[in-house]
Amino acid sequence: MRWPPVKLGEVCRVIPGFAFKSVDFTTQGIPVVKIANIADNCAVDLTDAEHWPTELFNEKLSKFLLQDRDILLAMTGATAGKLGRVRSDQALLLNQRVAKIQPFEADPDFIWFLLSSPKYRERFYSLAGGAAQPNMSGGQIEAVEIPLPPRRTQERIGTILSAYDDLIENNRRRMALLEDAARQLYREWFVRLRFPGHEHTRVTNGVPEGWEQGCVGNFYDTASGGTPSRKNPDYFTGEIPWVKTQELSNGFITDTEEKITEDALSNSSAKLFPDRTVLIALYGATAGELAILALSAATNQAFCAIFPKDERAHSIHSFLFFRENKEELMSLSAGAAQNNISQQSFGLMRWSCRPRH
Repeated sequence: MRWPPVKLGEVCRVIPGFAFKSVDFTTQGIPVVKIANIADNCAVDLTDAEHWPTELFNEKLSKFLLQDRDILLAMTGATAGKLGRVRSDQALLLNQRVAKIQPFEADPDFIWFLLSSPKYRERFYSLAGGAAQPNMSGGQIEAVEIPLPPRRTQERIGTILSAYDDLIENNRRRMALLEDAARQLYREWFVRLRFPGHEHTRVTNGVPEGWEQGCVGNFYDTASGGTPSRKNPDYFTGEIPWVKTQELSNGFITDTEEKITEDALSNSSAKLFPDRTVLIALYGATAGELAILALSAATNQAFCAIFPKDERAHSIHSFLFFRENKEELMSLSAGAAQNNISQQSFGLMRWSCRPRH
């Protein structure tokens, strides 16, 4: 059955965000959702969100408050066309260069699942292309045509797909809680040095007696990836997950947008890294961002892969170490035009760990 096409603007309002003054951002207050907070898995990640002071909130800003299940679209920059959906009941504000797509004559869940499908994500990416600075206007977004079934059909589709979406969201929240617990345990043991038995352990120059110490390079190996030739499209029709820096999530990578073939792996500098390998972006806007593989995967050359040399080291420990020491990691950046961390510089970072028994 073919449903009649309508323009998105006939059933949805496109509301761009507000131009907040960055000098007023703080570490507390109302989180402000920027392009960087829209993850590649379509989630809205508030981990590193900046905040607008509560005392500066006024009636004019009410238009830019976000609600649970609001649909967001990046309008400019390298990630223009990226979609995300709010899954939070807390008060949030929408920053400029991000648009809220607000259905008024259509079922919100149906619109979300339609727009977040590969076909429409590609459509939005193509809208923003063709310029030195990718950009799309509200008018361009509203002019996109979508198929629109009867309202009852929309609601049935939305209800069925939302059940799966809610299950995924619940699992994501559980993972976030587990990750937070791991970070707190790391800080307790390795930053505050309140590990089991610390009461009876002498600490000298910040290192407990009996602990292994040295540099990251003493405990971990590093490597970088590569990109198979785009001139051979068959290379990207395989089953081997291939990670790009845009897919870093500061958590686990469980799948990738693109897959490559065995031939692509053999005929390029790409390498296959085992699960639990820690990946850190080396340059560009995502420099210093990291993730840990939950599956075997290859990566492009913009990564440093870090994996244990022997039983003294552990992947989860290194993941938490680099996440907790991001400032030091970014200080290794050597590029003026853009952030650029050399692979060799990781090995020089100071490291200490408890021996594994």
